[in-house]
Amino acid sequence: MLEILLLAVAGFASGLLNAVAGGGTFISLPALIHAGIPPVSANATATLTALPGYVSSAWALRREMQAEGRLGLRLIIAVAAAGSVIGAILLVLTPGEAFLWIVPWLLLLATVLFAAGPYLLRSVQARGGLEAGPVLSAIAILAVSIYGGYFNGGLGIMLLAAFGLLGYVNLHGMNGLKNLLSAVLSLVSVLTFIGAGLIAWEQAFVMAGAATLGGYIGARKSRKIVRTDLLRYFVTGVGIIMTCVFFLK
Repeated sequence: MLEILLLAVAGFASGLLNAVAGGGTFISLPALIHAGIPPVSANATATLTALPGYVSSAWALRREMQAEGRLGLRLIIAVAAAGSVIGAILLVLTPGEAFLWIVPWLLLLATVLFAAGPYLLRSVQARGGLEAGPVLSAIAILAVSIYGGYFNGGLGIMLLAAFGLLGYVNLHGMNGLKNLLSAVLSLVSVLTFIGAGLIAWEQAFVMAGAATLGGYIGARKSRKIVRTDLLRYFVTGVGIIMTCVFFLK
């Protein structure tokens, strides 16, 4: 019962954070590993549990999305799906011990990206969106999607940065598209993980249900949150702590 409660709380918190600011993996992945799930399976399961939250938050922000930049939405989704397949296959091929060694470095990268996110986005928006050409835009989306298919941490801020490169300037629209692409990436990756038998289903059902609720509430409330900087400081702090814990293991 205690394990179920832990997974439910972690799922709700990760769904809430992913919808509002990102960083839900800092909570969901350690919770699954603490519950005894092997690292590679825990990462695959964390991707599955984030999926309903991405879908519900994307639905809540569906009216905010609009086309910007040099690539159409269908092409962006197609490139993202291809990248997520590559990333998911790379995860499937990674030995458990090797992934456990990689995890703290991935968490460190995700924490740095998350902490630097606002400065990066302000820099892009100050230029009115960089609006790179279609080839460079597709390469940026592909690279971020490969990372997202392999590891979900920090995906949100990387997608937002990529949208800035594509010429997006509407932050609410970018946030909605971020959640939509995160859902697509997670769905395609999860199908690969299911085929490889990596999903811990009992834990996944508990965490996914809670993440759905957290994602919907987070998306609905995101426009009313004034001090998002405080939330970002909190998530960054969690990321630093989890990174240190995994480095010390």
